[in-house]
Amino acid sequence: MRNEQQAGHNHGHMIWVGVGGIAAGAVLMIYVPSLRAVSKVLFLFAGFHLVGAAVVMASLYFLAGRRICHWFAPALAQGGASFDFGWAPAWTHGPWIASLVLAATAVALQVAAPAWWAAAMAATLLAAAFFAGGLVTRSAGRYEHALLPAVDLLSGDDNLVLDAGCGAGRTTIALGRAFKKTRIVALDRFDADYIEGGGRLLLERNLQFAKISGRVSVECGDLTALPFADHSFDAIVSAHAIDHLGPQTEQGLREVERVLKPSGRLLLIVWVPGWTMFAVANVLAFSLAPKRAWRRMAAGAGLELCDEGMFNGSWFFLLKKPEA
Repeated sequence: MRNEQQAGHNHGHMIWVGVGGIAAGAVLMIYVPSLRAVSKVLFLFAGFHLVGAAVVMASLYFLAGRRICHWFAPALAQGGASFDFGWAPAWTHGPWIASLVLAATAVALQVAAPAWWAAAMAATLLAAAFFAGGLVTRSAGRYEHALLPAVDLLSGDDNLVLDAGCGAGRTTIALGRAFKKTRIVALDRFDADYIEGGGRLLLERNLQFAKISGRVSVECGDLTALPFADHSFDAIVSAHAIDHLGPQTEQGLREVERVLKPSGRLLLIVWVPGWTMFAVANVLAFSLAPKRAWRRMAAGAGLELCDEGMFNGSWFFLLKKPEA
């Protein structure tokens, strides 16, 4: 879904979600029940064993669940006759596992070390935040959430639109639903390690389910060196793609500006620091580029800001390329 090197850098940590979960589950299952205050209460003793085992099993699934499904039940792994946007289990369910671990930690602290009540309270609050984050990430794989913000993107139906960084097709389908006659080019490198198989096969299946395959052309390419001529597209949409480019973000914006027709518009959807992303990623949310940085980068690429706002926990910018 993104530049190969940057995607691997940003999302190679997914394996550590599974490894960390196994470690946390082992502590809950082995060490915590050995504490005297816990071992004396049968409910707590058994409960921590069960919670720890659940965390370990879920973490093992994060590491190898999809591969196992592909080996033993390919049809099930491919999602059957339904939409599948391929988000890795560590991304969609990881916040809930973190919430469970933190809630169990809060109970253990309150029971075994009452003097640490402040730490138990902090763990409880973080557990609630991660639970909310799980609701956010879970919605990413649902067809009913494949929508676009209500903005003035196109002046008519007969247009050519680029989905820059299409992944498994969530935004492509949203474009197809919103603009019934628009022709769409879905571009990606199809190498993101947090989307099953990079997304190419899932994209083709999802387009068939959405009945828009005839209006979509799938292209393999890099956001920092788009394989299109200048002024090729009436509009461009890029959702959670350009914000994965790291140091090459501004180059990606310049490329988008290059292939956009004069007066054409770019709908850019990105993650920015805020409560929604804090619920999903905790302190990592503060490493995201803030809104003012996106405004600066867009202006540096020659794009004018027309509108902006919150959308599904993310932030959108509607940008315009000036007339020639």
